Amino acid sequence: MNRPQSLVVAGFGLGQIAAFASSFYLMGVLGDAIGRDLHLSATFVFAMVSVSLAVPALIAPQVARFIEERGGKRVLLASHVALAAGLVLVGFARDGVGLALGMAVVGLGQALGLSPTPFAILVSLYGESARRPITAVALIGGLGSVVGWPLTSWLAEQVGWRGTHFVWAVVQIAVCLPLTAWVCPRTPGQGRRTEALHAQVRWDRSMIQLAVLFACAWFISTCMSAHLPRLLAAFGLSPQAAAAAAGLLGVAAVTMRFLEFTVLRRLPPLATTRVATLMHPAGAAALLTLGAPAGPLMAIGQGAGNGMLTVAKGVLPLSLYGPSGYAYRSALIGRPALIAQVFGPALFALALERSPTLAIVGTSTLCLVMFAMTFGLVRRAHSAQEPAIA
Repeated sequence: MNRPQSLVVAGFGLGQIAAFASSFYLMGVLGDAIGRDLHLSATFVFAMVSVSLAVPALIAPQVARFIEERGGKRVLLASHVALAAGLVLVGFARDGVGLALGMAVVGLGQALGLSPTPFAILVSLYGESARRPITAVALIGGLGSVVGWPLTSWLAEQVGWRGTHFVWAVVQIAVCLPLTAWVCPRTPGQGRRTEALHAQVRWDRSMIQLAVLFACAWFISTCMSAHLPRLLAAFGLSPQAAAAAAGLLGVAAVTMRFLEFTVLRRLPPLATTRVATLMHPAGAAALLTLGAPAGPLMAIGQGAGNGMLTVAKGVLPLSLYGPSGYAYRSALIGRPALIAQVFGPALFALALERSPTLAIVGTSTLCLVMFAMTFGLVRRAHSAQEPAIA
């Protein structure tokens, strides 16, 4: 049964909030407590975050192939089961091996259920008209940190870190799984035709430029997610002020996605992407020039740019290449970004220890590389005889 687009978007968005809150943002709140209880160093605990991020990097193209061959609904349903299983394993972990196993399964859940899967389903449903629903899902899903961090912190105070993992596992199974089963239309795959479509997906200059653009963006995003409060403190903010300023990152990201959904949707995706690449350097320039008082501007610049780039990652491949082979092409373009985010926090930590100025100049330079990558992108001709599956 077909569902109204607004219902599909709302269901996917709520699922993304829960998915990000119970995976990507979980260790930022619980990592220290886990390390203390399991007698593990903070370095080891946060290395397990890299393990979870490495899994999508390894299997993203295979997941995309499955979506296009057999449809995305079963993949999205499986993601809730995988996330719940990984959370339970972490909740029962007694040592580093148990933690590593649990985080690897959480990574499998991320590979199956984070943004690329609902975006691919939306493209299969709405074809080239998918820009607005993709933006809407990104907008709602962007609340993952805004909702997840305080809720996880509150749960940890009530039931401890183990109980918090179990609660999020219950949310995945008791709330997200039936919600997805209800709101997600069945999108039949293209079967054997998929191989022919994938054979047409070849690396060209535009795909390479997009891959470089998003690899730099995701590298910077994970650096800032892990170290923004420390970076702002290095420029003179107190720990409390740095944490408060860093919180503006999520607010700015959600605000820009809302503007993308309303005012900016009339602009070409490439134009908004180009603007997005300059947001981080603008905040960095203010921080380098004004010091501590510009800490909030740095957080807002990073959040605004990242919010727009999250939408661009879903929309630009569709805008340039059309809906045919969208999931597989997006997976290939996004794979370098997934790999880059694995190493981002560790490399930025080294740069930050050497010089905060060097660290922020480095990330700003990468943004200028991203800006350069937005030039020369040309829309490829695609046949109108390849309708989206509805």
